[in-house]
Amino acid sequence: MENELVFEKFPSLSRLKRNCVITEKIDGTNAQICFNATGNILVGSRKRQIWPEGTAGKNKGCDNSGFAGWAYSLKEELFAFLGEGRHFGEWAGAGIQRRYGLDKKVFLLFNTSRFGPGRQEIPEKLITKGLGSVPVLYQGVFTTDAIDTIMDNLLLNGSHLNNFPKPEGIVIYHVALRDYFKVTYDHDMTGKGPNRQSEG
Repeated sequence: MENELVFEKFPSLSRLKRNCVITEKIDGTNAQICFNATGNILVGSRKRQIWPEGTAGKNKGCDNSGFAGWAYSLKEELFAFLGEGRHFGEWAGAGIQRRYGLDKKVFLLFNTSRFGPGRQEIPEKLITKGLGSVPVLYQGVFTTDAIDTIMDNLLLNGSHLNNFPKPEGIVIYHVALRDYFKVTYDHDMTGKGPNRQSEG
């Protein structure tokens, strides 16, 4: 029947005061590398697949500030370290957004539970070629006090990427919710879109 009522259970509530990981939000361009089991590569920006300049036709899916060219040029080395799967990160540095005073570009992996200091160490040869992980600023129980303290310290001491004096903000991964949230110094209450309300 068209007007038949159907019972829907109210979802269970997640606990807010659970562990979280807070990393620095790096101001670059979102990027990804995906490998299958045999090492075939797919490279993308946040919204689309990309290729090195000139390999996909004029202005079609090229290159995201040189990221595809970088990834393809290191395909074998990256696969040997990263392995099969989809690897997201921020492509940042020279010529991109804040630039962080760097004279080269770097790809900083988001998966800090797997990659980075104290975990799966990135080989020095890949570090020198631009591979890293986003800086971890806090691991522990989620509280707004922890967020405020981290934001204050980051603003006072500068970015963990090359000690750049104007950091963008932080990203919070809530373990129980399995979701990401961000807090930034600019536009945090309004967003950056054209329809945002004016700050009062």
